[in-house]
Amino acid sequence: MSTVQALVIDDEADIRELLDITLSRMDINTFAAENLQSAKRLLKEKTFDVCLTDMRLPDGDGLDLLQEMQILYPRLPVIVITAHGNMDVAVKAMKQGAFDFISKPVELKDLRQIVRNALKSNAVLKQDRRSRHLLLGDSTAMRDIRAKISKIARSQAPVYIRGESGSGKELVARLVHKQSARSAEPFIAVNCGAIPHELMESEFFGHKKGSFTGATTDKVGLFQAATGGTLFLDEVADLPLDLQVKLLRAIQEKKVRAIGSQQEESVDIRLLSATHKDLAQLVQDGKFRQDLYYRINVIELLVPSLRHRREDIPQLCELFLNKIAHANQMPEAKLSAGAVKALQNYQFPGNVRELENILERAVTLYEGKLITESDLHLEKGSLQLPDASAYVPEMESLEDYLEEIEKHAISEALEKNKWNRTATAKQLGMSFRSLRYRLKKLGLEQ
Repeated sequence: MSTVQALVIDDEADIRELLDITLSRMDINTFAAENLQSAKRLLKEKTFDVCLTDMRLPDGDGLDLLQEMQILYPRLPVIVITAHGNMDVAVKAMKQGAFDFISKPVELKDLRQIVRNALKSNAVLKQDRRSRHLLLGDSTAMRDIRAKISKIARSQAPVYIRGESGSGKELVARLVHKQSARSAEPFIAVNCGAIPHELMESEFFGHKKGSFTGATTDKVGLFQAATGGTLFLDEVADLPLDLQVKLLRAIQEKKVRAIGSQQEESVDIRLLSATHKDLAQLVQDGKFRQDLYYRINVIELLVPSLRHRREDIPQLCELFLNKIAHANQMPEAKLSAGAVKALQNYQFPGNVRELENILERAVTLYEGKLITESDLHLEKGSLQLPDASAYVPEMESLEDYLEEIEKHAISEALEKNKWNRTATAKQLGMSFRSLRYRLKKLGLEQ
């Protein structure tokens, strides 16, 4: 007799029977409930490894039961069953903690895969999930984000990772994958801004030989390559609108069709996405589809900028200096107290990536026993916050005030570099593309 037990909650007898037969063939004991009252009684009497529940039940709402189960049985993965096309309910359920969803009419192949994924997530709970050594920092912000990652790694819900350039969004995505039941499967990361628009559909969904000029062989798309694992879309805001439509359908239907193929192919992926841009504003501007935004932003993770967790800088410095020493087969360099203080007072427009670059440059150029403040070559005048007594613009909100400070800093850097944008981007520790975006946003383009 199998020790794996499933609770099925549905008021339709044929659905209960279908799920019972399917799960029994997977060597899973099934207990069925036709309403909330029966389900609650079974939950008190037995211990379950997975639960499948309809959203509309005769004596109440499945969402209410889901909320209750999150409190009483937080480790029980719940798969919600929704009516075909009712994605709003599915998204709402996943926001409230559901493991995943499946639509009616139920496709047995997809059902079996989702159940297997749910059972794997239970096994992950027994593993060592400590991540402090992978995502460094003892600040409150970093402790909070590690706790959130540990929780959301058990779900299949799409995650939108928001943060400035260089703040570590891909590292966060990799940690979500590493702590999930998909950790043994592929993690496929793609920079959406780096793919030419005319090749995007082929890159994402693949193509068949002869489907267009130049298609000399079959090509596996990113969705197919990531099946079983995680697909991370970095700079998702750069996707063109026509591909956003196809991406939305692929996420909702969990199926893709390669260019030139007559058949759709089921894909089983966890979708993570990220951008440094304001995606909500792009939705308002009509540059990003609202339905896709809500579909990928089921769970949102904000990666803090380095200037908002200054207490983590000494620890990060130690990591990078050790890494540089190993890469160059040389003794590990040390920072003077003054250098550490200077770094903690620096604004880091390029965040953690910029810190690593600064240290690499300092290790290459310093000549004394310690890396001093002067070895860091920090641009104090243009990159530190202006002195409050000398520069206090009248603003209506904190957001306006911070935007004005950013504008002031970039303007000074531009003046210093005689409006050479390449040199200015280098001085500010950001990419040319990022600088161009900020210039347009702040109205500094000439």
